[in-house]
Amino acid sequence: MRTVHTLKELRTMLRGYRLKGKRVALVPTMGNLHEGHISLVRRASETADIVVTSIFVNPMQFGAFEDLDNYPRTLQEDQEALERAGSTLVFTPANSEIYPDGLARHTRVIVPEVSEGHCGASRPGHFEGVATVVTMLLNMVQPDVAVFGEKDFQQLAVIRKLTRDLMMPVEIVGAPTIRENDGLAKSSRNGYLSKPERAIAPVVYQTLQDAAEKIRQGRTDFSMIEWEASQALIYAGLRPDYFNIANSLTLKPATEEDAEVTLLVAAFLGATRLIDNLSLSR
Repeated sequence: MRTVHTLKELRTMLRGYRLKGKRVALVPTMGNLHEGHISLVRRASETADIVVTSIFVNPMQFGAFEDLDNYPRTLQEDQEALERAGSTLVFTPANSEIYPDGLARHTRVIVPEVSEGHCGASRPGHFEGVATVVTMLLNMVQPDVAVFGEKDFQQLAVIRKLTRDLMMPVEIVGAPTIRENDGLAKSSRNGYLSKPERAIAPVVYQTLQDAAEKIRQGRTDFSMIEWEASQALIYAGLRPDYFNIANSLTLKPATEEDAEVTLLVAAFLGATRLIDNLSLSR
């Protein structure tokens, strides 16, 4: 495995692989890797000969009061984990490599509709930052396939739409959420939880399961199910940001006619914001 830091290095390495007819996959990350990230790398290695994993803490997707400065940087540990997982190249650019003229003067990518609501409503500008940096990484690596986790369901929907709308020749693969034994979705933010908070956190996934079961039993009063789920989270000691039932494709509020729906939740446990989702067919 080799680590490169500049676009010139990256393209030089990739040119050699492509001349040999190798298929290339991209796994974008912000580092501080856990088993969920590693599962993406393993999935990518199943679909391509060369796996490029990017590690870049993207300042454009952090809000004014979010934890950019405190976001964990664990490059050495990440490199060791990626080598064990089979990553071929690690791309770790500096901010100046990605935004040479600064954030304020940089072109931005906006993905309408699917970026709205859910996390898009709670974190203004977040998906603009995600869409911009992912577009840049796809242009820099020019992969045949790119792998993203389904845990960030809205993010995956944004990326699928932007690659479709901009006619990018890349296959977007969604990989299943990796969970702890008690159901909590693996996340870099889980490390912020205190021991008592960690004991409470699995209620997020349990609440999703309970709400999904109500839908499977035939209930279509989605607004009431959302309210009941939010109350369950509050009762457990969390502060809900949202609990929404949406059309799985458009992410607009689900209706009785929707055959595929996704339940999306974000809730604060102490200062830590947890997100999760669950999709089902009706």
